Amino acid sequence: MTGSKTAALLIIGDEILSGRTQDTNTQTIAQMLGVKGIVIREVRVIPDVIETIVDTVNTIRRQYDYVFTTGGIGPTHDDKTAEAMAKAFGTTLERNADAWQRLVIHYEGEANMNAGRAKMAEIPVGAVLIDNPVSVAPGFRMDNVHVMAGVPKIMKGMMEFILPTLEGGDVVHARSVSADLPESALAQGLEAIENAYSGISVGSYPKFTPGMKPSTVIVICGVVLADVEKAANEVADLMERHGGTPRSSS
Repeated sequence: MTGSKTAALLIIGDEILSGRTQDTNTQTIAQMLGVKGIVIREVRVIPDVIETIVDTVNTIRRQYDYVFTTGGIGPTHDDKTAEAMAKAFGTTLERNADAWQRLVIHYEGEANMNAGRAKMAEIPVGAVLIDNPVSVAPGFRMDNVHVMAGVPKIMKGMMEFILPTLEGGDVVHARSVSADLPESALAQGLEAIENAYSGISVGSYPKFTPGMKPSTVIVICGVVLADVEKAANEVADLMERHGGTPRSSS
């Protein structure tokens, strides 16, 4: 999978860490990036603390082709991502003229621009805006870091704007095979299958349901579709040899 681009996702928000809000953005972002051949290699959840955001961004933006952040660009006092991004890149916030104009039009005049709404136009100097087709207030990009809203519907709209601007890599294909077998019965055979194919990863995910037999889902990933399908067939054969009935899906 060396031909794929890599990415990290940074989820910013005390509400995620406290459990009050459940993250659903990771799956959406991973799936949207996958069709471009961009693979998420790391996901971090951090609080709304400026120093933590700065340190984390400056670490991971050097390790991956792309970084995507969600959360912390809203109108309230605890939304600190924009300020943190300015510090991370050694710049300051400014009232971005384009962002301001979009918000003024959306809220039907400057007279309706209270402090919270005005805050959403404060963008780091040098940033490129990311369109928000849902609620207008934009995200922004700085170098390889894309800063988006945390609200799932808004985030998805921003991702749809971002995707055409990204340089993709080799698309990673995946196949899954499952059977009512414990993963311990398959472990040795799975290792042999993975070792037989360069660039293929074989993941094992056990499932336990009270009153039912243990089952295992095997996920095979790689950029060469033919190899992925061959490996999936070998996994199915392995399951049959151990008395299982394999069920396949893409």
